[in-house]
Amino acid sequence: MAQSEEAASKPTGRVQSVERAFELLEALADGGGTLTLSELAEQSKLSLPTVHRLIRTLSDHGYVRQREDRRYSLGSRLMRLGDGASTQLGVFARPQLAWLVAELQESANMAVREADQVLYIAQVPSPHSVRMFTEVGRRAPMHNTGVGKAILAQLDDQTVRRIVDQAGMPRATSKTIGTIDELLKHLEMIRQRGYSVDDNEQEAGVRCYAVSVPNAPSPMAISVSGPTSRVDEAFGMRAVPLLQQAAAVIGASFTDPGSAR
Repeated sequence: MAQSEEAASKPTGRVQSVERAFELLEALADGGGTLTLSELAEQSKLSLPTVHRLIRTLSDHGYVRQREDRRYSLGSRLMRLGDGASTQLGVFARPQLAWLVAELQESANMAVREADQVLYIAQVPSPHSVRMFTEVGRRAPMHNTGVGKAILAQLDDQTVRRIVDQAGMPRATSKTIGTIDELLKHLEMIRQRGYSVDDNEQEAGVRCYAVSVPNAPSPMAISVSGPTSRVDEAFGMRAVPLLQQAAAVIGASFTDPGSAR
């Protein structure tokens, strides 16, 4: 008996309908959090009837919701799964963050993309009495944070534009990037040099160096931050290679679980 498109399994034993459901969720996330049914079909290369059936099932279980404008967005039930996964990622990355703090004596952070913001999932604080502190679970803009810009630099310009259209570009300080064209130019520079800098852009008197984590299942970045009196250009020259080393160890764990320190 012929199997339906959704029920068919690949020779490896993977269930095709489950794979396609996850592809739609990832397409929504990559699309800035909301897409129309036709846009989902275009991105997933699936037929409209197939996309509609899968989306309806995901919607019935709370993983997708249909908005009043008939666009589809990620559902609230994903938050519980995401929070649990983020917590475990943060715990896993803490040894690398602690190593960075031991080497650089400044606070180290890890963040992931959550729709049009960054979500901080781990921090190891600096031993200095005057230090930067970011609460785990805090969400922040992407365009004016070191981790946010490192994450945006992993995305194509069209996706960045969609994110900015939804989130806006509020100015936290006089040095915050204020236009999409300026941001896109800045992101190209980040791609070329391999790291980002928040130079008094989110908070006056604070500087942050950040790098993306390679091989991560979703965009993520790590950073070190501190007062500008200590975190200067010379600090950055020492910090960036160490950040890249720590990011490589974290990233390797996604392909080889035994590689983490």
